[in-house]
Amino acid sequence: MTNHYFDPKLKIFSLNSNKPLAQKIANAIGVELGKSSVKQFSDGEIQINIEESIRGDHVYLIQSTSFPVNDNLMELLIMMDALKRASAKTINVVLPYYGYARQERKARSREPITAKLVADMLTAAGADRVLTLDLHAAQIQGFFNIPVDHLMAAPLLADYFMDKGYEGDDIVVVSPDHGGVTRARKLADFLKAPIAIIDKRRPKANVAEVMNIIGKVEGKKCIIIDDMIDTAGTITLAAQALKDEGATEVIACCTHPVLSGPALERLEQSVIEKVIVTDSIYLPEEKMIEKIEKVSVGELIGDAIKRIHENKPVSPLFESKRM
Repeated sequence: MTNHYFDPKLKIFSLNSNKPLAQKIANAIGVELGKSSVKQFSDGEIQINIEESIRGDHVYLIQSTSFPVNDNLMELLIMMDALKRASAKTINVVLPYYGYARQERKARSREPITAKLVADMLTAAGADRVLTLDLHAAQIQGFFNIPVDHLMAAPLLADYFMDKGYEGDDIVVVSPDHGGVTRARKLADFLKAPIAIIDKRRPKANVAEVMNIIGKVEGKKCIIIDDMIDTAGTITLAAQALKDEGATEVIACCTHPVLSGPALERLEQSVIEKVIVTDSIYLPEEKMIEKIEKVSVGELIGDAIKRIHENKPVSPLFESKRM
């Protein structure tokens, strides 16, 4: 490790969901990862032990609440309790991926708002601050009564595309639904490209039906951007619709590669040429199919942690490094 961070009171701890990303974040800051052990009793109960003093320290705890969601969430809550009882000065929860974010409103009668429940649990367990990346719905920030720093992967993705020469009028950035228009426009602004929107109707959960395309895509290279790819139904149908409308090339990108169920098979069989994802969720080797390329958010989150710790603004991280 080349640079060592000057403040010994800054500590980074990682739980089990995404250790490679946690290591990248620690390297970007210039600190060693904190020592802790996470074990399970034979009945599945989680046991955590912090193996160094953290009294009076500002602890940043890295955990994506991705699959297995409930195990990772319980690990996080139990570790926070351990940190609180070990007299940490502040507990800053770093959630590269915030699980349960899709249940952020009552879409039908008698439904829970689980994203709010998780926010309440994190606060009750002792979180002083949350740092997260591309929430499914921006209003989740308001579910917390503590500071929430909401980072965006769009500048990183924009840098990737600009490095590959994808910018200007022959590119169209596509939102796969009306809800993602702001995200698509942000990337389009970086790439100086127009946007298109896919108007779709969803008959039931995880089933998408593409209707029509708002915007001109004929003869263009299309980049579909979404916050996550889960079962890949939406994005593969969107890609096919774009091809049918005369798009010359379709690339997909997202922040969170959830990739559950038939996702990999659908992506492999689709007209999508490449899928650009971040490492907010750990992808095992068997999920790294040929079409997938990874962009790391380690440096972005590391920079954000340093800025928060030094009471500096986080807003400069919302711009592309090429701007």
